[in-house]
Amino acid sequence: MRTLPAAILVLACLVGGAVRSSAALAGSMPQGQTPSAPTSPEKANGSSSVVAVEPDFVIGPEDVLGVQVWREQEVSGDVTVRPDGMITLPLIRDVQAAGLKPDELADRIQTALREYITDASVTVVVRQMNSRKVFITGEVARPGAYLLASSMTVMQLIALAGGLTEFADARKLSIMRTVDGRPMTFPFDYKDVARGRKPEQNLVLRPGDMVVVPEG
Repeated sequence: MRTLPAAILVLACLVGGAVRSSAALAGSMPQGQTPSAPTSPEKANGSSSVVAVEPDFVIGPEDVLGVQVWREQEVSGDVTVRPDGMITLPLIRDVQAAGLKPDELADRIQTALREYITDASVTVVVRQMNSRKVFITGEVARPGAYLLASSMTVMQLIALAGGLTEFADARKLSIMRTVDGRPMTFPFDYKDVARGRKPEQNLVLRPGDMVVVPEG
């Protein structure tokens, strides 16, 4: 029985120490916050998202890319393609990105890095696809630029733009496109296409296409 007070004393010391540790931790946190698990580097910089791209996708200005160099975090990170089509990376500085597929750019970066990192292994992913845009102007509810994230036809773009207004000349729409540096114009009869006629006019849009909806 003489050992019971000593045991109680030891237990009290242990509990008191735990309480003091918890109080110290709570005191170091801002009011209203509790300790949380560590955040991974990808979540911390918001770079975890990857956009699925089609096999024929080529990089363009304003696209945001994730450049990942295996075991080399110092030279990995997200970059935005400049208007001149270039990106800037540590060690190798400016690299042409526009006009290349992501795997082609990865090969180019990997080759350039081999001068500094002998076993460099590079992966390029698309974080944000901002370069592939189509445009619609004139008598639609919401004219402007629309992201061409996947295959889209003229009718689908018109639907995204809120449809034609009551003032539109539905039979005299046109699609303006540049092919090999030459401007081309394709007619589009909305009423016929909507009725299932002239389906060939309902073109699959390409980046840079402009749909013009004139006033009637």
